[in-house]
Amino acid sequence: MTKNTPGSKRRRRRGAGHRNHRTGRPQRTSTNRMTTRDETSAGGLVVSGLAEAVDEDGNVDLSKIYVALIGRLDRRGRLLWSMPKGHVENGEAKELTAEREVWEETGIHGKVFADLGMIDYWFVSDGVRIHKTVHHHLLRFVDGIMNDEDPEVTEVSWIPVSELIEHLAYADERKLARIAHDLLPDLARKEAAAGKATPR
Repeated sequence: MTKNTPGSKRRRRRGAGHRNHRTGRPQRTSTNRMTTRDETSAGGLVVSGLAEAVDEDGNVDLSKIYVALIGRLDRRGRLLWSMPKGHVENGEAKELTAEREVWEETGIHGKVFADLGMIDYWFVSDGVRIHKTVHHHLLRFVDGIMNDEDPEVTEVSWIPVSELIEHLAYADERKLARIAHDLLPDLARKEAAAGKATPR
């Protein structure tokens, strides 16, 4: 949408029936609009050490809870950390996508146990304007050995939740990290009260 700025005039869109004032012939209007497409992805944070982070008084130490992040190099060669995620396949539940993508990008198996939030953004790829919606979840660590075998991933790492916000490269994911900060203490207490422990 074009915004008016001081000193500028908004051009009126000419209808199909408008005639050129010089020739009197119907004037063609431009129909070159960029194609748009919707895409949906899912992913999130696989969490380890929830119950173990709770002390005898019920206090939660976020430095003892770890989450798996992936790092990718940008065009300038900088390593940017983000949450693992990927495209939702046809007919696939978003929770299953999150579990699959986390495993593919980190080597870690996790099970979704809470919603973290949704973000959306626009970008252009190959001349197509894409509206992407990404659903994020919290996943409980099940098993696996961390690796960076995915060709799109440069590095993977366990990061303490206490350092999560400063690690993430993107502002929208940092907002989700703040939500995780709020959710994880109560979730850790529930895990501890239920006698659950992180698999080793």
